[in-house]
Parts: sequence; structure tokens; C-alpha cells
Amino acid sequence: MALVADDIQKAKSVWEKFYVNAEDNGAIVLSRMFKEHPHTVSYFTNFKELQSIAGTASAAKLEGLSEVRAHGKKVLSALNDMVQQVDNMDALKAIIEPLGKKHAVELKVDVKEFEILCGILLDLMAEKYGEDTKTDFKKVTDVVCEQIKSTY
Repeated sequence: MALVADDIQKAKSVWEKFYVNAEDNGAIVLSRMFKEHPHTVSYFTNFKELQSIAGTASAAKLEGLSEVRAHGKKVLSALNDMVQQVDNMDALKAIIEPLGKKHAVELKVDVKEFEILCGILLDLMAEKYGEDTKTDFKKVTDVVCEQIKSTY
């Protein structure tokens, strides 16, 4: 799925607003994923604090954990690299391929987890900036998820 110039401009505009608060927004996305899809906590066995409280803590409590905040920022930073190259499929693939392979082979993350993560991210964008932003950015997450799937 190729994006047209208007799609790219809208997506980058939405992303620019969202990425300004990468650590906060990344932590919200991950904490919601952990609460709404508790099985995803199992991918983070090295997050000792998360492992000890995930089953009983609120999403807000999980959001405040330093390891969740740091990883949330890392996730959004990787996505930022992708967004910057969304109009250059070769460059986008070059970013996604090692990330996808690491998650598939080394970390053993089910590819469907990326769709879950993107869905939560889109919902948060809609909450913050309106439903149109979700529509505008979904085209990017669709391309990203499609490219990640191709690395599995």
C-alpha cells in the first residue's frame, strides 16, 4: 500500500503533535497494552518492576514505571524513524527489517502484537486530537504493520 502525498502530509502533521510527548505517550500506549492485553507482559521478562505489579496495578501505575516509560519512548522513537521515511519505501524497509527480525527471531514476539500496539496508539491519538487524526495516521500504521509482517 503506497501513500499519496496528501496522506503523508496529514500523517506527519498528526505525528509531529503526538511525538512531542514521546515518553508520556509511549508509556500510556504500553501501559494500556499491558492492561488490555495482559499476555503482552510476558514479552518483558527483563522488566522486573513490571513483572512484580502488572497483574494488580492500574494502567496509570504501570505508566509511571521507569522501564515502561523508557521502552515507550524507544518504541515511539523507532516509529518516528519510520514516519520520517514513509515516503521512501526502500528506506522504510531498511528501518523495519532489522526491527522485525529481532522481534520475530530473538524476542519471539507474535506479529499480531504490533497490530494491537498500533490500535492502542491510534485510539490515544483520537482521544487527544480527534477521530480524524486516527484516520489520518492509520494509513501509516497499516504500511508499517504490513512491512513488519513481511519480515516474519
